[in-house]
Amino acid sequence: MKKTLLRFLGIAAFGVMLMACNNPKDMVKYADEVSIACNPEILEVVADKIDVTYTLTFPQGYFHPKAILEVTPVLVYEGGEVAAQPLKLQGEKVLDNFNVVGTEGESVQHKIRFDYVEGMAKSHLELRSAVIHKDNTWPFPAAYKIADGANITYKWVELKGETAIIADNYQKIIHEAEETNIMYAKNSAQVRARELTKAEIKEFQEFLKNLPQDERRVIKGTDIIAYASPEGPIDFNEELSEKRMKSAEKAFQTITRRINPEGDVSLQTKGEDWEGFQELISQTDLGDKDLILRVLSMYSDPVIREREIRNMSAVYKILEDKVLPKLRRARLIANVEFTNYSDEELIELTATNMDAMNKEALLYAATLTKDSDVKIALYKKAAEKFNCKRGYNNLAAMYLNTGKVNEAATALAKCDASNPMVINNLGVVELRKGNYDKAAEYFAKSGCETARYNQGALDILNGKYEEALDKLHGKTHMNGALAQLLNGNLDQAEAAMEGCKCSGGNYIKAVIAARKGQDARVQELMEEINKVPALAEKAAKDIEFAKYR
Repeated sequence: MKKTLLRFLGIAAFGVMLMACNNPKDMVKYADEVSIACNPEILEVVADKIDVTYTLTFPQGYFHPKAILEVTPVLVYEGGEVAAQPLKLQGEKVLDNFNVVGTEGESVQHKIRFDYVEGMAKSHLELRSAVIHKDNTWPFPAAYKIADGANITYKWVELKGETAIIADNYQKIIHEAEETNIMYAKNSAQVRARELTKAEIKEFQEFLKNLPQDERRVIKGTDIIAYASPEGPIDFNEELSEKRMKSAEKAFQTITRRINPEGDVSLQTKGEDWEGFQELISQTDLGDKDLILRVLSMYSDPVIREREIRNMSAVYKILEDKVLPKLRRARLIANVEFTNYSDEELIELTATNMDAMNKEALLYAATLTKDSDVKIALYKKAAEKFNCKRGYNNLAAMYLNTGKVNEAATALAKCDASNPMVINNLGVVELRKGNYDKAAEYFAKSGCETARYNQGALDILNGKYEEALDKLHGKTHMNGALAQLLNGNLDQAEAAMEGCKCSGGNYIKAVIAARKGQDARVQELMEEINKVPALAEKAAKDIEFAKYR
């Protein structure tokens, strides 16, 4: 669209201008023939900068060969004004180092930048010009406005940062196992009498006997698993394991004759117990331990395994005396379900006896309340009583959520600094302190989803709108909506703000409606915005709503 420097002078005939500009002073008189284009016409603040490019197009015969034209862009705003670097152009016969504009005419482009300061939301960009010839200066009678500004919608970005809570491991039902072993002589499946009266068996009996009185525990069944030590023929050991399973079942019936535990009995035979053998070897201090373990990893064939180990004659005697006897066994495993505290019980304990809860119960109970003080008390108890690093992290998150940045930093110092959640929260601390570069380093290092969201907010602040959208796509509320809005996705931005009822949310909804040309919707939202004086004042100056004033 063509714009002119001095509309009030009227439009002069082109032929007259050609003749008149033989006098340098007449460049002012015929300024209407110079057209101006500005990009953008509505100024926008991006990362606290306002970038503008304007183009001057001079017609043939306008520029006097011995004249200099000085054009100064000035951003005028509430509370002041700031000038950009002047553009100086010279005629063909001027002996200076400015851009030359010949009498045949041409277009000249000038890129400028302003640093944003408070008050520039309501502003305009104007050009102030003068013609210079030798010792004479002829200012243009008036400045010419080329753009309005400035759009600062991106400044609605929320930079509080989203904290990360590390999940608890609380289990409503805990699977427990009470176990005892029946040991056998070499190559035998007979249960020796002393096996049924040893202390380990009596403890197992006592546990089963007392179980019905435990309101939180119930037996779900029993596993009887029989093994043979990995020595001798495989077929023999398979059969031996089977016999031991049957004899162990009869022994279990004898042990529990007066108890009658609930649940089914599962019978299993494992044959040669190579897994148990490997576990026992790894726990010994044998000199050839590593060699034996290497044989087990190299060969899967049990025959080859046994042969290679027997070849270690110096150590095999020790294995026969210390290791293999422990593998001639049947395991009796009572499978028990423990019913943990219910949500209602945890809420009651939180109010009356927090000390009765273990670490996981404290962490889980904190998720059952919306009271920030109660959450802090629970996380603090878990952190300090059990030296729980997850407790310290979650305590720090709650401190941040309640504005206690220094307390959060202290708590995070006691956490696992390699945990992505902790790293994110360290970034939030820096974000709250205004150390945006340091915060970005933490968010990048964390890599967790919450940190990615927080980095998206910084991307908005830094004018990286496409990158912000990549991180915030699908997010609802302010930052997710801004990422869509600033990328021109108005429908998606509107959807992201759908559930927001806050006054700030109404403001962004009104911006979206204005950009979509929904006049009635803008007016409807303005009624809500105007109920908040600070927002009403802001809207009265906002270029987004210029057509509605």
